[in-house]
Amino acid sequence: MFTGLIEATGRILSTEQRSGTMRIAVEAPGIAEKLHVGDSVAVSGVCLTALDVEPEVFHADLAAETVARTSLAQLAPRSTVNLELPTPAGAPLGGHIVQGHVDATGTLLSLNPVDPTADLALADWWLEVAIPESIRPFMIEKGSIAIEGISLTIARWDGKSAGVAILPHTYAATNLHALKAGSLVNLEADVLVKLAVERQRATTFDLTLEYLIANGY
Repeated sequence: MFTGLIEATGRILSTEQRSGTMRIAVEAPGIAEKLHVGDSVAVSGVCLTALDVEPEVFHADLAAETVARTSLAQLAPRSTVNLELPTPAGAPLGGHIVQGHVDATGTLLSLNPVDPTADLALADWWLEVAIPESIRPFMIEKGSIAIEGISLTIARWDGKSAGVAILPHTYAATNLHALKAGSLVNLEADVLVKLAVERQRATTFDLTLEYLIANGY
C-alpha cells in the first residue's frame, strides 16, 4: 500500500520490448539503495516489482495488462517518473490509501498558474484532466484521486473532467512540471469510493418481468 506522497522523482534510462513484457530501467538515487530484488515500488502510480537492483538504478518488467492500462509504455529515455516506496505498517497515512493499481489513463487538459503574474517558483497551479467514462462514477468533489501516483483532492468535478489545485511544492517535487497538455496520466480512483459504489450496485434491486415470472407471479 502507498499513500500518494511522492518521495522522489526518477529518470527512465532505457526501455526494452520483450516477449509479452516491457522492461524499464529507472535511475533513482536515494530510492534504489533502499530496494531489494522483489520489493514493490510505485512508479508514477503503478506498483511494480524491483529487479536487477543496482546502487542508483532498478529495473522492472511491465506485464501486458500494465502496458495496456497505464501510460508507462509511452515512456521514453529521460522521462521523469514519480517514485514512492510502500508505507510501513503503523506509519502515518499522510495522503490517502493508494494501491498502485491504475484504473485508467486520463488526458491532461491544462496545467496553468492560478496567477500568471506570480513568481512561478511560488505559484499555485490549476490542473484539469479528462476522466475516462469507466471511472467517472468514482469521482466525487472533495474526494481523493491519485494522478501519476500523487495523492490529490478533486476541487471541481463537472462529470467529465476534474480540476485539482496544485501547491508549489507538489509542482516542483513531482513530474507534473514535465508534463504538457495532451499528456496521458495514470489515474487511480479512491478505493473507498470504489468499494462504496460497488456495494451500492450490489444491493440495488430491479423489479423486472423476468424476476416476476421466475418467482411464480
